[in-house]
Amino acid sequence: MSANTWTIAAARDALRKGEITAVDLTMSCLTAIDAGDGLNAFVHKTPEIALEQARAADARIAGGDAPAMCGIPLGIKDLFCTKGVPSQAASNILKGFKPEYESTVTSKLFEAGSVMLGKLNMDEFAMGSSNETSAYGNAVNPWQRKGSNVQLTPGGSSGGSAAAVAADLCLAATGTDTGGSIRQPAAFTGIVGIKPTYGRVSRWGVVAFASSLDQAGPMTKTVRDAAIMLQAMAGHDPKDSTSADIPVPDFEAALTGDIRGRVIGIPREYRMDGMPAEIEALWAKGVEMMRDAGATVRDISLPHTKYALPAYYVIAPAEASSNLARYDGVRYGHRAKLAAGDGITEMYEKTRAEGFGPEVQRRIMVGTYVLSAGFYDAYYNRARKVRALIKRDFDLAFADGIDAILTPATPSAAFGLGEMSDADPIQMYLNDVFTVTVNLAGLPGIAVPVGLDAQGLPLGLQLIGRPWDEASLLNHAHVLESRAGFVAKAEKWW
Repeated sequence: MSANTWTIAAARDALRKGEITAVDLTMSCLTAIDAGDGLNAFVHKTPEIALEQARAADARIAGGDAPAMCGIPLGIKDLFCTKGVPSQAASNILKGFKPEYESTVTSKLFEAGSVMLGKLNMDEFAMGSSNETSAYGNAVNPWQRKGSNVQLTPGGSSGGSAAAVAADLCLAATGTDTGGSIRQPAAFTGIVGIKPTYGRVSRWGVVAFASSLDQAGPMTKTVRDAAIMLQAMAGHDPKDSTSADIPVPDFEAALTGDIRGRVIGIPREYRMDGMPAEIEALWAKGVEMMRDAGATVRDISLPHTKYALPAYYVIAPAEASSNLARYDGVRYGHRAKLAAGDGITEMYEKTRAEGFGPEVQRRIMVGTYVLSAGFYDAYYNRARKVRALIKRDFDLAFADGIDAILTPATPSAAFGLGEMSDADPIQMYLNDVFTVTVNLAGLPGIAVPVGLDAQGLPLGLQLIGRPWDEASLLNHAHVLESRAGFVAKAEKWW
C-alpha cells in the first residue's frame, strides 16, 4: 500500500519506528498530486518547501523531538495566508498576492513539523457549496456514480481539501467552515471533517468571509486523525481577538470508544419535507448505532431551526460586504486598467467588477442591501435576534442533559458539476440546511462517513457537541465511525 494512502496515525507510528522517512512519505504524496491533476485539487504546488520541511522533520524525529504531526504531509486551503506562497482565496482580485506573513494555523502546524505540499482549490472567498465559483476552475470529486463518468462536485467551499484527502493526494488538509464548508464536502467525499467551537482555532491570517461565523478545522481520513490534527491547530492566539484563552485537552486521549449513559438528541425539526428516503434511512441507522453502543437516544426540539437559513443568508453576506470592502485595487491585488479621464470611483468599480466572480458580487450586493439605512432593522437586526434564539435552543437542549446531537450532514449525496449552478441560487444555498445552525450558535460539529447511496456515493452524518467539548464530540464520532465501519474508497479514474 502506497504511503500516501496512510492515515496520520499510521504514518506517525511508521515514522517513529523508522519504517519510512518523512522525505519518502512526502515524495509519495507529491507523486500522487502530479498524477491527480485531473481533480484540480492542488492549485499551487510547493514541492521545494515540502521536501525542505520533510528533511527538517526527519532530523527532529531522529533527535527524539517529534510532536504527533511531525513529518505529516498536508494540503493547505488557499484561504490560509502562507508566507511567500500565492494565497488568492481562489479569487482573481488577489491574483499574484504572496503574503509576507504566515497564518497562525499554518504556523502552528509547521512548528509541529508538518509538511506543506501546496495550496488547495476552494470556492471564491469561501462563498459556495460546490467549488464552482473558483477562479481556478472546478475541483472534482474523486467519487463517481455507478456506471457513469459524470464529474461530481466535491462540495464547497473546502472542495479542493476534500477531494485531495479522499483521493489520497495528501494525508490530511486544512479547511474552513462558515456555514458547513468543512462538513458538507467531507460528507460528499467520504472523509471526516470537524468544525471546532468558534474561538477554538485562531482566524488570524485566514482571509475573512464572515468574521462571526468562520472557523478553521481539519479534514482527515479518520476521526483519530481529526483529533491529532486539531490538537496541533487549536489554542489561544493573542493576535485574534475572538480566540478563546481556554486550555486545549488531549483530543486523541479522549477517544475511549465508551459512550454508555450518554444522551444523544434527535431534533425533530431536521426531518425536512421532501428529505430523500436514503438520508432518512441513514439517520435511522446512525440512531441505532448510538443506541447499540449504550447511549440513550431522545427526541428533542430546536424550534427556531426553520429560520436558520434565512438568518444565515442575511448575516453572512452582511459581514462579507464589510470584509471585502478592502479589495479596492489600491493597496494590493488586482487593479483594473483605466481609460483616460477615469477617476478613483471608476477604478473601484472596474477593479471589483473584474476581480470578483458572480457569486461574490451577489453576496456583496445582498450584504450591502441588508446593512443599508432603510433595511438594517428589517433584515440585519432581525437576523441577529433570530441567531440568539437559535443559540438558546441549543443551550436549553444541552442544559436538559443532551450530550450530543445527531443529524444528517447533507440533504443529498454529491451532485454533478453544473447540475445546480444554473438553478435559482436558493437551491444551492439549501445544501447548508443541516449545517448553518452550528455556525450561528458557535458550536462544534463533525461529519462522519456512514454509508453509500444506491449510486455508490458516500453519505455522512453530523454530530453537534457542547461548546468547547470537542473531546466528547470526537469520542461520539469515533464510536459512530467504528460502528459504521466505512472503508469504501473512490475507484481511481483520474
